[in-house]
Amino acid sequence: MTETATQSDRETEQVNESAAVDAAAVDAAATTEEPGQSVAPAESDVEDVVAETDDSDDADDDADDADEGDEEDRLVEEGEIAGDYLEQLLDVLDFDGDIDLDVDGDRAIVSIDGGDDLAKLVGRKGEVLDALQELTRLAVQQATGDRSRLMLDIARWRADRRDRLARLGREVAERVLASGDREALDPMTPFERKIVHDAVADVEGVVSESEGAEPKRRVVVLPTV
Repeated sequence: MTETATQSDRETEQVNESAAVDAAAVDAAATTEEPGQSVAPAESDVEDVVAETDDSDDADDDADDADEGDEEDRLVEEGEIAGDYLEQLLDVLDFDGDIDLDVDGDRAIVSIDGGDDLAKLVGRKGEVLDALQELTRLAVQQATGDRSRLMLDIARWRADRRDRLARLGREVAERVLASGDREALDPMTPFERKIVHDAVADVEGVVSESEGAEPKRRVVVLPTV
């Protein structure tokens, strides 16, 4: 009788242990992430991610601003180097003139004005001016190690030339628009042709294109129809 009772007690204990194990397994399954199922991040985690994204965008904007600032600083440096070089050149040539430095878009602008006989430094059709511009660019390149696109103007020759070419482009465009016939202009430098192209583009009904080879390349204006 005692042996039978003891065996029964042992069976009861085994059943209870098994039930306890099953209950623990059920609780573990309920709290365990299923495969492929994601747990939603806490609100604080989401805020951290948003903050990191905003900081990244701000960093990109700051980098762009820094790049623009570096480019402007580089062009200002070019202008200062060119100004020093031209000041020494004017002293050697015994010319007087005020040197003005500026930045226009992606190039430095250096102008010499206010002196006597500066037209001699421009030359016929700007040949001397073009030569001085190349010498100044070489001086800047030697100092910085980078090729320069600096623009040099003396006695407002380029500024006045720009105004005349823009006016010429509009006049030719209007003549072509009225007559319907193409018209070719005299050979020009790339800088001068661009001024004419821009002026023609402002007149509807005509277009312009460049023809020929350097140094005789010229602008031709044609009707669009």
